[in-house]
Amino acid sequence: MIIKRDYYLNQLISGQNNRLIKIVTGMRRCGKSFLLSDIFTGYLINSGVRRDHIINIALDDRRNIALRDPENFISLIDSLIQDDDMHYVLIDEVQMMEDFVDVLNTMLHMRNVDTYVTGSNSRFLSKDVVTEFRGRADEIHMYPLSFSEFMSAYKGSTDQGWREYYTYGGLPQILSLDTSKKKMDYLENLMKTVFISDILERYNVKNKIELAKLLEVVASNIGSPTNPIKLSNTFESLKKIKITNKTVGKYLSYFEDAFIIEKALRYNIKGKKYINTLSKFYFTDLGLRNAELNFRQLEETHIMENVIFNELLIRGYSVDVGVVEVREKNKNGELQRKQLEVDFVANSGNERYYIQSAFAMPTEEKRLQEKASYRNIDDSFKKVIIVRDNIMPYIDDNGYLIIGLFDFLLYPEKLNNL
Repeated sequence: MIIKRDYYLNQLISGQNNRLIKIVTGMRRCGKSFLLSDIFTGYLINSGVRRDHIINIALDDRRNIALRDPENFISLIDSLIQDDDMHYVLIDEVQMMEDFVDVLNTMLHMRNVDTYVTGSNSRFLSKDVVTEFRGRADEIHMYPLSFSEFMSAYKGSTDQGWREYYTYGGLPQILSLDTSKKKMDYLENLMKTVFISDILERYNVKNKIELAKLLEVVASNIGSPTNPIKLSNTFESLKKIKITNKTVGKYLSYFEDAFIIEKALRYNIKGKKYINTLSKFYFTDLGLRNAELNFRQLEETHIMENVIFNELLIRGYSVDVGVVEVREKNKNGELQRKQLEVDFVANSGNERYYIQSAFAMPTEEKRLQEKASYRNIDDSFKKVIIVRDNIMPYIDDNGYLIIGLFDFLLYPEKLNNL
């Protein structure tokens, strides 16, 4: 089964032969290897590039263990450069090579070599891209399948696909498994034997149980404002195990570096500044999140919020949690400061959307609640409320866009067409 990943393919194509290293980052099993070795390689061949001018090397393949040594790798590349025509070198899991930054800098000196690499850990890639390459690399961050990509290969109705997607997530392999048990076993095994094991080995973590239990607590509280201190207290009360907030913060950074979770900072919309006291965490893949909880806590409201967050990231937005400070009178007529929340503030250049994940608005009270923060924002950026109902999109009397979840996920253009 071939799932088109045109969004990422087009980014690779646009960077072709631009004298920069193209680095594809993302969590394990999200499709990075397939993007390079199959989709992009197929594009190159169809564009007239000879097969012997495309060099594919998977460093996580045991047969290529010798190539993790920089000298062996460079020697092989030198031997495969046949002429002055452009050669395309595609390296999978480049972080497994010693001194890979130095090797990639060497590749930049080869005038007829265009280099593309993948990697699964931000600590070894993203930070090095910023500090070492200084404008000599393009980073393309890849996510698990969006709902639109998932549905492009799913054989069933949109409603059925949605249930599968929010239960088993968007790792491409899920679509090739034909029973619920196979899907659950795959995700549970992946979490334990790949993601957790990677972290334990990479950071030499001694307390496996502590690490795993913390991830379980985070999974149970997706979308809830928190911080290491609050998580430490929750952890102790629920699990009866004491873990310091410093250790919690360290473990959270490990989960982020493995692309298991993403952090959304809280942003004061009126004050135009970040609030560092609390943040929210969302799972990059909900199937892995659900596997961490043994597929018990499948609350569609929280999962829908997580899916919307991921979708905005996939579309290239930076995403924060909005906070609007207002003063309201209490029962005694006294003015009190109150914080209203906007689920997401999505920014890209000069473009901004305010987005509420409402699930349902069955009563006038609920409608007023969802719109309360918007009424206290006085700028002209579009304000959107996404509901689970399969409704026709419309603009309400306040100028807010009310749109159904499937329209939002499957038809991005509808955000601007009304």
